Amino acid sequence: MHESRETIIEFPCEFPVKVMGRADPDFVLRVTEIVREHAPDLRDRDISTAASRRGNYVSVTVTLTARSQYQLDQIYLALNADDQVLMTL
Repeated sequence: MHESRETIIEFPCEFPVKVMGRADPDFVLRVTEIVREHAPDLRDRDISTAASRRGNYVSVTVTLTARSQYQLDQIYLALNADDQVLMTL
């Protein structure tokens, strides 16, 4: 069971999660897999990418239907635990 805590976000809501990492061919797939573990209804059209100016890094924005603060916390914990992820916003 998870603990409930105060949040200013009203759930469910559309919530963008931005993830940055090196421009590795598998990075976008890895981010998508991690998020889908916690948000199985994520659609491909909800994922966008942008390369850095020199192409060394990529940002992946995943817009999901967040159901709870606990779900978002689990997504951020899983993303930040991955070696390929440099930063999450």
